[in-house]
Amino acid sequence: MNGINITRVQRRVKRALAVGVASLAWSAVAIAQQRAIDTGKSALTVRVYKAGLLSAMGHNHEIAAPIAGGTVDPTTRQVELHAHARAMQVRDPGVSDKDRAEIQSTMLGSEVLDAERHPEIEFRSTGAEPLGAGSWRVRGNLALHGQTHAVTLEVREQGAGHYVGSSLFKQTEFGINPVKVAGGTIRVKDEIRLEFDIHLAR
Repeated sequence: MNGINITRVQRRVKRALAVGVASLAWSAVAIAQQRAIDTGKSALTVRVYKAGLLSAMGHNHEIAAPIAGGTVDPTTRQVELHAHARAMQVRDPGVSDKDRAEIQSTMLGSEVLDAERHPEIEFRSTGAEPLGAGSWRVRGNLALHGQTHAVTLEVREQGAGHYVGSSLFKQTEFGINPVKVAGGTIRVKDEIRLEFDIHLAR
């Protein structure tokens, strides 16, 4: 009987060890799937469009938002992105340097991003669903202007480790009032478009 009991214990120990090794191997694979974003090649672009009766006198805005860091898991479609509000730069082609500098100051100031009080911008995905070959709808939480709210990204794979896409959301959802002048006859739309071009590090 003792011999039989010892054999059973040995078998149980072997099975437990096998399960443990398999779990460790799976964890290693899962960790290995997370790849860093190549911040030098990747880009975020924010587009804000003009509105109002005198919108012809206003400007559509194109804003570069350098990616400070982040990771993507191509297998589970998990995404994490970080950016610094103070690093955002107004491009606005066709606008004078003086006007561009004024727009930059307004964007970073207390009226809009309030970059001194809310310096960090962050996105963390919570789920993804396929939309077709090489495309997904990624859901997640965006932290902006000291508030965090759910947003949705449309993502397309352009090649191995290369993804592009966009997201639409409203400034007012994050406590930002769209800029307006001349009694609101010149203003920017509440809805903004975030475009991204992500390359993963090799």
